[in-house]
Amino acid sequence: MRNHTRLTTFILLGLTDDPQLRVLIFIFMLVTYMLSVTGNLTIITLIFVNSQMKSAMYFFLQNFSFLEISFTTVCIPRFLYSLSTGDKTVTYNGCAGQLFFVLFFGVTEFLLLAIMSYDRYVAICKPLHYVTIMSKTVCRKLVICCWVGSLLIILPPLGFGLTLEFCDSNIIDHFLCDASPILKISCTDTWLLEQILVAGAVLILALTLVCVVLSYVYIIKTILKFPSAQQRKKAFSTCSSHMIVVSMTYGGCIFIYIKPSAKDQVAINKGVSMLTTSIAPMLNPFIYTLRNKQAKQALSDSIKNLLLFSKNRNAIK
Repeated sequence: MRNHTRLTTFILLGLTDDPQLRVLIFIFMLVTYMLSVTGNLTIITLIFVNSQMKSAMYFFLQNFSFLEISFTTVCIPRFLYSLSTGDKTVTYNGCAGQLFFVLFFGVTEFLLLAIMSYDRYVAICKPLHYVTIMSKTVCRKLVICCWVGSLLIILPPLGFGLTLEFCDSNIIDHFLCDASPILKISCTDTWLLEQILVAGAVLILALTLVCVVLSYVYIIKTILKFPSAQQRKKAFSTCSSHMIVVSMTYGGCIFIYIKPSAKDQVAINKGVSMLTTSIAPMLNPFIYTLRNKQAKQALSDSIKNLLLFSKNRNAIK
């Protein structure tokens, strides 16, 4: 960011000034953050060490869990520091960095969810060709395309955003550096940048959502043709976790970003942002694990092995 007005810090107002509420929010955010990181790290570790979880689905899930850890780590620890110390200031460069990573990880997540939907489509609609179509090389290339594509998508609006001037206020009505509240306090004409952001958000959401919807339309049509009720139940169970995560992610983002102007009030959006940066990353590991028999079995086996190892170690001592 170029600082035309020698602005060196922003002030993040957070969610509330009530001391008691701040304590409750701190405890809530700390617990959800720890559960999120622990849950997603557990998934990454299980997939890494378990030889039976080497399919494309688990490879994408591993990358998704890494994304969730990265996204929530960019947002939550800084807010926890502010809640515990009362220090609401954030440097200009720190705010720019947080905004960059929030957008970068967020867009990457949507692209990855679309690819995960395509993976489920291939697994159910083209099972005989699944290993060939979703080979390790193809999966790696798809994940790389997600990261590179996200970077290319966010660079143009960020380039415009780096020229913003702040004349009257450096107070951001949010608990993190997000695009809308930053545009709200800028004294630069933000109309063009707002249109670019809205167009970019609509484009990303529309394209990835079309991919998701089309994938599941074909998936449902294929599942309904299965002769056995047991087969249909198993197929739906395989996809249900991903469908739940997609619904939460798209619902929250549509509510926050698809609106006519960044100058609108963002008070309600702060609450929704808190849910998308804390609740969703915490729930995703539980959704995928509890609704996946192979993941539950792998977790159970790992716990048993750890207990057995601990028991043997104590016996040796």
